[in-house]
Amino acid sequence: MPHQIHGIHAVRGWLKSGQTGHGDTLLIDERRRDKRLGELIRQARQASIQIRRVSKKELDRIAEGEVHQGVVASLQGSGRDPIRDENWLEELLDRVDQPLLLALDGVTDPHSLGACLRSADAAGVDAVIVPRDRSAGMTPVVRKVASGAAESVPFVMVTNLARQLKRLADRGIWIIGAAGEAVDSIYQADFKGGTAIVMGAEGDGMRRLTKEQCSQLVKIPMSGSVSSLNVSVATGVTLFEAVRQRVSRVYSKP
Repeated sequence: MPHQIHGIHAVRGWLKSGQTGHGDTLLIDERRRDKRLGELIRQARQASIQIRRVSKKELDRIAEGEVHQGVVASLQGSGRDPIRDENWLEELLDRVDQPLLLALDGVTDPHSLGACLRSADAAGVDAVIVPRDRSAGMTPVVRKVASGAAESVPFVMVTNLARQLKRLADRGIWIIGAAGEAVDSIYQADFKGGTAIVMGAEGDGMRRLTKEQCSQLVKIPMSGSVSSLNVSVATGVTLFEAVRQRVSRVYSKP
């Protein structure tokens, strides 16, 4: 079965990524002639992507009820899956000095995962790491919510997340896990060097073995009546504290 990408922003991100291939097709609602879809059609033609105009009913069937905004990309070509593995991650770490990584433990809701990818893209994260057994995976919903970030942020699935975090620590990467019971706040953590931020699932948080691999546990200070934030919001807050510190490091150099 071919991979699919639904929605204007997600399809635009895919076209910009250069990951198109032979046999890929752009399906367009035959009733629409607006500027936004016209721009996608122009980009698809430049990439030699086949374009088909079909009925909204047909798009609804292909998208299996998901919101598609009148456009679905059907990725038929080989190598279209954006998922990377442990070997790819090791090669990345050999190339990148002081990486910023995001690890998500048990984020099984595709909307939350897509939102986390979108924040990761905005924050300049070098790779997002998830376990194979407890992740939503790269579904069409994830790609749509990510609004193009699924095509720009490397997405790494590992067999054992705790073991992978240990490998990162052995490379000198500081592992910072978010946990409600932590003593330190995110503003007391040092994100300026090579860092992997670990976020757990809503409700359950990180698994015990994952938590044991963290170099430091931190929390987001909460001043209101709610006790916690959803994982995608918490991820964004934590990532941009890391961005703030890392930008300050650059501009504070003599």
